[in-house]
Amino acid sequence: MARIGLAGPVRVARWADTALGPGSDGATADGKATLSAATAERAAVDLGLSTAQVCADWDIARLAGLVEVHGDSARPGWRLRAWDRDDSAVLRGWVALFDAWSLASPEPEEQGPAAVAEVVSAMPQVLSFLQLSAGPVPVEQLLDLLQQRVTELRTERCEVPYGPGTEPPAAPDLAPADDTPLAPLLDWALQALAFVGALTHGAGQATLTPLGSWAVWVKLEQICVAAQSPAGNIEQSAEDMLRGCAQLRPNAARAEYRAWLAARPVGNAVTELIHGARGEDALLRGLAFEALRVVGAPAEPDVRAVVDEPALRPYALLWLAEHDGVDPEDAHEVLTREEATWLWVDTAAAVADHGEAPMLVRHLESALQPTVPQLLDEVRAVGHPRTVQVLVALAAAHPDPALAKAVRRAAFQVHTGG
Repeated sequence: MARIGLAGPVRVARWADTALGPGSDGATADGKATLSAATAERAAVDLGLSTAQVCADWDIARLAGLVEVHGDSARPGWRLRAWDRDDSAVLRGWVALFDAWSLASPEPEEQGPAAVAEVVSAMPQVLSFLQLSAGPVPVEQLLDLLQQRVTELRTERCEVPYGPGTEPPAAPDLAPADDTPLAPLLDWALQALAFVGALTHGAGQATLTPLGSWAVWVKLEQICVAAQSPAGNIEQSAEDMLRGCAQLRPNAARAEYRAWLAARPVGNAVTELIHGARGEDALLRGLAFEALRVVGAPAEPDVRAVVDEPALRPYALLWLAEHDGVDPEDAHEVLTREEATWLWVDTAAAVADHGEAPMLVRHLESALQPTVPQLLDEVRAVGHPRTVQVLVALAAAHPDPALAKAVRRAAFQVHTGG
């Protein structure tokens, strides 16, 4: 349904990418893919559409993130690039359009902006009611619900503190029908939501489409997940949330990641997580990429962008391999020997900082190198900033005196530049 509903905007966006992109014969003088009146007419001829349809599809392509506009220039969005191979890109594009339903259709000119804003704020409750009803709902019933919600919003807005010994302010007349008729605004909202494919509207009834029902359900589910943050870290920064997850079992940690992610825009969340991964705490680095696994496809561009950062490269390569379908048990094969050794030291630093001595000894067994001398040689070569601390901790933890002595000697050599 999402692919069918956005087929027109995708077609116009692809035409613009081909005909107007820098380096093409049709590129404008400044090399920017702008959609002027002349460009819209040319697209209409090329695509066999009316100019009005081209402009409408272009506007929808912008709302759905198929094109990204920066000032007077435009470029293809990642959703357009991933459209044919990634169903999640299609669904996220449609959800972006669904979220922008009030921009997809012109609002009634005779209604004031404040009344329009109230209806836009109240519609999520109306949509939730439609979703839970799981069938046609009379518009009169939706109007009654809308009036109740708008009244609640006005009441909340009128709540002002007043000091002791003063009378509370007189309650204003909040009956929406007395000052702002909501029926025309509800009709506009239902038509706009029908335009984006979220519901059907006619014969005095409204019904969510399967796509609209799914989208509302996902949003309700996100609210419930966020409200049930297992460890209570939902309001914390990414770093504090990851620290709070350090002692949780994997399944509980993933539940906490989902709750934290549900409470904020995905772009901001990914940026925060990657910033946390850049810190000095190696444990948070590993946990940040576990949280990014929960994010999934939307994090791919940001993860690819950090592949050249030495501290994040092994984690990013493993994340991308798993995202591309490689079995997690085989993903380590994408790393070079040096990258795998760097990751071993980084993980050992996390264990040394947050784990117990037996864990560090067991971590020694996970090294790729078949012998301890070979491991020590390659660990010294990769130049991890925590090499000395890791080797000192390993020497203190290992029960074999001869091996501990060799590890201490290696730590001393690294410390003195040997």
